[in-house]
Amino acid sequence: MKSFITVIGHDTVGIIASIANILADRNVNILDINQTVMGDMFTMIMMVDTEKLSCQFADLSEKLTEYGKDAGLSVRIQREEIFNSMHRI
Repeated sequence: MKSFITVIGHDTVGIIASIANILADRNVNILDINQTVMGDMFTMIMMVDTEKLSCQFADLSEKLTEYGKDAGLSVRIQREEIFNSMHRI
């Protein structure tokens, strides 16, 4: 199953590494990543494979949200079908 992670906030060192570690610790594979820095704002979207997720999806979502709050970022994860329905043209 694929999911999308979005991250928005002020740029700091280690954002990608921190999120990658959270994912790796829960057996989530990063399939694609796109990130940019505009001024001092960091934006990123990741497509990840959660098929072999080693915890509940809600637990992963909570951990990412918690990291985001601690780092002053907005971090969200959505399952592919929800993401697609929200971003339909």
